[in-house]
Amino acid sequence: MMIIVMGIFYVMLILPQQRQRKKVQAMLQALKSGDKVVTSGGIYGTVNGIDGDTIILKIADQVKIRIARSAIAQVEASEDAK
Repeated sequence: MMIIVMGIFYVMLILPQQRQRKKVQAMLQALKSGDKVVTSGGIYGTVNGIDGDTIILKIADQVKIRIARSAIAQVEASEDAK
């Protein structure tokens, strides 16, 4: 009985969490210059450059900030897609 409960727990909680983590990692690895993104802090900007785990984000004219790649919460669209 305990094995069945553990199996259900694994299928219902752990597998979806692993899939979501892989999806986020793929999104972060696919980032490129020109992508419009939203950070986990709610800052909207355009990726201006990528240096390993650091991203230069343009948030206004003449305003660029350096953030961690892991701070990106969502990719909206790239300039190329328009």
